[in-house]
Amino acid sequence: MASSTVTPPRPNRPSRPNLAFRHLRGQRSPAEFAALVRRAAREIGERVSCDARYIGRVEAGEIRCPNYAYERVFLHMFPGRTLTDLGFAPRASVRGRGARATENAPCVHTTSSAHTTGEARGAGETRGAYEPYDTQDPYDTHDNDEESDVLRRAFMTGGGATVAAVSLGPLGLSTDATAAERRVRHVGTREAGALEEAVRRIRLLDDRHGADGLYRRAAAPLRAAYALLDAAATRQATADRLHSGAGELAISVGWLAHDSGRFEDARSHYAEALATARMTGDQALEAHAFCNTAFLARDAGRPREAVRAAQAAQRVARPLGSPRLMSLLALREAGGWAGLADRAGCEQALVRAQTLYGRGARDNDPEWMSFYGEAELEGLEAQCWSTLGDWGRAAWHAGRAAELQDPHFTRNIALYTAELADDLARGGRPDEAAVAGLRVLDLLDQVQSSRVQGMLAGTARVLAPHRRARGVSAFLERHAGSPRAV
Repeated sequence: MASSTVTPPRPNRPSRPNLAFRHLRGQRSPAEFAALVRRAAREIGERVSCDARYIGRVEAGEIRCPNYAYERVFLHMFPGRTLTDLGFAPRASVRGRGARATENAPCVHTTSSAHTTGEARGAGETRGAYEPYDTQDPYDTHDNDEESDVLRRAFMTGGGATVAAVSLGPLGLSTDATAAERRVRHVGTREAGALEEAVRRIRLLDDRHGADGLYRRAAAPLRAAYALLDAAATRQATADRLHSGAGELAISVGWLAHDSGRFEDARSHYAEALATARMTGDQALEAHAFCNTAFLARDAGRPREAVRAAQAAQRVARPLGSPRLMSLLALREAGGWAGLADRAGCEQALVRAQTLYGRGARDNDPEWMSFYGEAELEGLEAQCWSTLGDWGRAAWHAGRAAELQDPHFTRNIALYTAELADDLARGGRPDEAAVAGLRVLDLLDQVQSSRVQGMLAGTARVLAPHRRARGVSAFLERHAGSPRAV
């Protein structure tokens, strides 16, 4: 059959806020509530990529009815309530309009190009893919039921690289290097949405699996993202989203390089994000880029640069009104002072970080900070004390971090436990260090992180002279037989 060139009319999106859902969120920030949604999903065996932006879209009325996965999660969270009680429209009323449009549409063949418009794609799809009032539409790709099934199977049967390929491919940002170089003439909200979703997906996969299997897969989507910036955006608001999304994607890919030990690659990606932020006057993106630059400088042995970058980030971030962001940036500064062996400077920054954190979450906390909770605060403080050689205090905070961490962040649990093992080993407690080290080895089946593996290798070297201590020999033998990062 001939390809159809007819673009079906796109219904206007509703703008009525979902006040019932907003009431249920209560005093929690969108990011905190999103974390509760993800936790509830795990309790019933679902996987959802819920974040602060998704919660915001629900509360703004952009999502009139969630897909089936989110429906099961929400009804699990609020037993005895219906979707209508949660402020959503009945599924029949939402799906009825999309179904009628599909029934009346002619049978057509559509291209599978990554840059096919959402409207054209909707004309040819029959499985509810074009339902502008549901989350299963071209603007909310992470809630597609069919894609969720593919992702679920990938998580069960494949490693990090496999999951990355499955996850990033459907977003319109190809993982194929050749496809990433194709020139795009016009871009709109669909491409901006795909770009933002790619950033979320990379962060989610890194939280679960670590960076090593993801970095190479994520490079091509980044090239595609920057190619979009040369295309003609339909509106200024779309152009701003594209630049912000490309910058955030550069930071995410930079972090994958950073965490897998590719420091020069990471430095280049962070610099690219910083340049993008300054060209567009995006203060939030600039603060994020400086934040990661400070972290990289600390890890690369440039503590003075870490302090300067963290201080620059705080100057940029201050007008954004997010105490939690300022708290994280103070911790980045503390890490630099620790690297300079300036205990007083480090302690002052740590006190500031704790005070700011205690002011609580805000609705305008950056979406990318979903990882930053009490566990991360404890973990970063542990790293400061470790750098200063205070092993006892470092071990206490690392243990707290591992205990407090949300199970969703598998990679961070491995990181904090590896920090704990190293601090215990250097603090003269080899038997406890071996126990913690074995817990890390258990997690390495799920996590691929050169950072974690490097820390564990250092712990093994420290413990080598203590083979006779309880559990040490078992740890060393198992560590010697464990696979190494490639």
